Amino acid sequence: MEVIGLLGGMSWESTATYYNRINQQIRAKCGGLASAKILLHSFNFEDVVALQKRGDWDGAAKLLSNAARALEWSGAGIILICTNTMHKVADDVARRITVPLLHIGDVTGAALAKAGKKKPLLLATAYTMEQNFLKSRYAENFGIEAMIPDKTGRQCVHDTIFGELCQGIVCDQSRTRFVDIAQKAKQQGADSIILGCTEIGLLVSEKDLPLPVFDTTTLHADAAADWALGRAATRAA
Repeated sequence: MEVIGLLGGMSWESTATYYNRINQQIRAKCGGLASAKILLHSFNFEDVVALQKRGDWDGAAKLLSNAARALEWSGAGIILICTNTMHKVADDVARRITVPLLHIGDVTGAALAKAGKKKPLLLATAYTMEQNFLKSRYAENFGIEAMIPDKTGRQCVHDTIFGELCQGIVCDQSRTRFVDIAQKAKQQGADSIILGCTEIGLLVSEKDLPLPVFDTTTLHADAAADWALGRAATRAA
C-alpha cells in the first residue's frame, strides 16, 4: 500500500472527513484491520485565510509547497490539497514536488463526465465560484460548463462556509437557503450540483437537494484510496 500525503487543516472539519473516508474505503476494499498509510500536514487555517484575504496567492503557494515537499521527503507518494479553494495554487505546488498531485478538479470533472453531466451548479467559496481556476479546468479538460449562483446566492454560500461550517456550526436555516439556491439553478438549466467546498457536505447531501450531487470531498478521498491500492483511474497533475 502506498503512502498518501494530505495538506489539511483548511479547515480541519473537512480534513477529518478526508481521514475518515480514506480509511473507510481502505477497510472496505481490503477487509480485516486494514487502514490507510497517511501523512498529514495540518495548517493553522487562520494563517491561510489571512493570505487569501490579502490576495497573497504567491505566499500561499510557497506555504503549501513547503509542506508538500516535507510530506514527500517523509515518504508520501502522492499529495492531496484537502480544499477546493487552495487549488488556485495547485499547479505551483505540483511544479515544486516530484510526486504526483491528485487534483480535485480532475477527480470531480471525471465523475461528472462519466455521469454525462454538462451543466452543474458550483457551490463553493467566492474565490472558487468567481475565479476560473476550477471552472476553466472543468471546461478545458471535460467540456463541462459550471454555473454559479447570483451575487446574493454567492454571498450566502461564502458566508455560510466561513462563518458556520469552518467553525463547526451546522444550521437548518442555512440548509434551507442552499436548497433554495439549488432549486433556482435547476429552473435555469443546471443538471447537477458540485459541492465545491470540502465543508459543504457537512450541511447538505443528495437527499436534501433537487439534482444529482457530486461531493468533491468524497470523490477526492475515494480517488486517493484507489491510488494507494494501485487502482488509480483518474489523472494526477
